Amino acid sequence: MFEIFTSPDAWMALLTLTFLEIILGIDNIIFISIAAGKLEQKDRKKATNLGLVLAMGMRIVLLFGITWLTKLKKPFLVLDEAWIKGGISWQALILFLGGLFLLYKSTKEIHEKVEDKGHDEREVTKARSSSLTNAIIQITVINIVFSFDSILTAIGMTNGISPNPTDALVLMVTAVVISVLIMMLFANPVGEFVNRHPSIQILGLSFLILIGFMLITEAAHLSHLIVFDNEIGAIPKGYLYFAIAFSLMVEFFDLRMKKNKSKPEEVLEK
Repeated sequence: MFEIFTSPDAWMALLTLTFLEIILGIDNIIFISIAAGKLEQKDRKKATNLGLVLAMGMRIVLLFGITWLTKLKKPFLVLDEAWIKGGISWQALILFLGGLFLLYKSTKEIHEKVEDKGHDEREVTKARSSSLTNAIIQITVINIVFSFDSILTAIGMTNGISPNPTDALVLMVTAVVISVLIMMLFANPVGEFVNRHPSIQILGLSFLILIGFMLITEAAHLSHLIVFDNEIGAIPKGYLYFAIAFSLMVEFFDLRMKKNKSKPEEVLEK
């Protein structure tokens, strides 16, 4: 069951996925805090921790459900047209729709963070409740909405890592549990860091666009689609890891340069 952790690819997928789960989970923390904002001080922490545990539980349940659906590999629709040929299975359809959802969700989130800051916060603030029970219900609804991109990201990152579907599931559940534990232990520092450096969140959402595109091509590959006499192949995950690692390295150097520039200014002010 845990042989998957002997593979370097699995560790790379786990690290990348945990990072993305934390980035995606930041919004979850913010919205849970807003939803619990009208509660008494003693109930806020309870509602926040319960909200994060609910988020973790819901993601794991959805992981099991969607992973089971992706095992349905038998084609239910065969295309045999002059310009397109292939067999569409439920697995391919779920990956295709998931890829489209990630493209839509990440583009929409980037737009809101750049052009309409605070859109989701306003929506949650309008509906927040002073009752602990109602706040927990609202937190549960928020978790359902925010779980889909997290789950689809996990499936995209682990798809094809191992021929055994259980290995991929173990990897996904491990990443979700680690990311939620990190958020529960370091919710404030992590949240403050990402809020101070919004480019990190934009970068994470950009990675989702890559993963969404990869899910769409993977769906076409699993369907053995031939479009205009060209068969669509799978995108090697190494390309994705390189793009993510290179982008993070550039972002890290950029943050270091800004920090080093700010130090002389602080000294001059003193």
